Amino acid sequence: MEVKIGVQHAPREISIESAQSAEEVEKAVTAALSGTAAVLSLEDEHGRKILVPSDRVAYVEIGEPATRRVGFGAAL
Repeated sequence: MEVKIGVQHAPREISIESAQSAEEVEKAVTAALSGTAAVLSLEDEHGRKILVPSDRVAYVEIGEPATRRVGFGAAL
């Protein structure tokens, strides 16, 4: 699943591929923006953690689950 995070005072957004479900990402974002969590913490598909201070999150865009294409037809 592709997740894009806009960070205040940063020239570019953070874009990650996450193995987490859309519901898990949404719960983490809601907790961070409601003040329950001081940091937005997400994990990418390689197991790396991405931490963004809650007060610096400008927006979060949650994409559709990505399906991996294999073979010569992948570019279609």
